[in-house]
Amino acid sequence: MTSTGAIAEEGRTIAVDPSIIPYGSIVLINGNEYVAQDCGGAIKGNKIDIFVDNPKMQKYTVEIYIKREE
Repeated sequence: MTSTGAIAEEGRTIAVDPSIIPYGSIVLINGNEYVAQDCGGAIKGNKIDIFVDNPKMQKYTVEIYIKREE
């Protein structure tokens, strides 16, 4: 269960700092769309945590894009 009440889904849920990226935002990372649905104690500032079922600690630096509503 995420901090927004949603059930976390692999390939969909990301944790963000909601003061940087608002909850519910659609974020494009490496061509894949994710939804900002959670935050965590270590997720502050310009960091994102992608939810996966079988975690292994990896760190990447990538460009992300926030999709705007039209």
